[in-house]
Amino acid sequence: MSTAIECHAESMEAFSKLAPVEAVLFDLDGTICDSDPIHYYAFREMLQEVGFNNGEPITEEFFSEYISGKHNPDIGNFLFPDWDHNKYMKFMDDKEALFRSLAKDQLEPVNGLHKLCKWIEDQGLKRAAVTNAPRANAELMISKLGLADFFQFLVIGSECERAKPFPDPYLKGLELLGASPDHAFVFEDSASGIRAGVAAGMPVVGLITRNPEQVLKDAGGSLLIQDYEDLNLWNMLHELEPSIAKKLDASDGNKQ
Repeated sequence: MSTAIECHAESMEAFSKLAPVEAVLFDLDGTICDSDPIHYYAFREMLQEVGFNNGEPITEEFFSEYISGKHNPDIGNFLFPDWDHNKYMKFMDDKEALFRSLAKDQLEPVNGLHKLCKWIEDQGLKRAAVTNAPRANAELMISKLGLADFFQFLVIGSECERAKPFPDPYLKGLELLGASPDHAFVFEDSASGIRAGVAAGMPVVGLITRNPEQVLKDAGGSLLIQDYEDLNLWNMLHELEPSIAKKLDASDGNKQ
């Protein structure tokens, strides 16, 4: 019991140090919506078609360990080391097109997402989406979940010098928002994404929607939650409210 209490205290401390918080950055796949089952289905079907693994379907464990959260060129190179770049990227592009055709009718927000987004807006926090997904996928997810007016910026990993797990996409997000990593935090669902957020100097809330809890913890997740209704998340957010309100009051005073 004492170990659990100590871990909880350490998690809260990682976020209390941010006060006053000024920005929140979100991954997309698996973080705002549970899209991994759709990606898994698309990969499983298309890999079978090309005879990957002697035509045996990939398992969810294989998908979680080697595909989920990773950058498409890296996935293609891993799956097809004997193919040239253009060939495996054509496969990846076709897979993403299949994902979009399936996702447009299947995407659902992670439980409590819109409640969290309203809290973030009410606090006047800056917000950006930072993803390794192709831009077409990212824009589809944001639009389908009604978040086009919520995110102020969208950062695509492949449009940065390096994608996640490198910090470049999150650093770009902070730059666009005009925010400091000392006053910002991240929502992620994959080990790759958590490593990117931590490397950018921010604590990360990890969603255990699909990936094992220990994997996310080992990657550096400061607080692990089931979804956005998790009481531990809201305890942390409510602890931050006084410092945010104080900053807003000071800002309003300076404008007068």
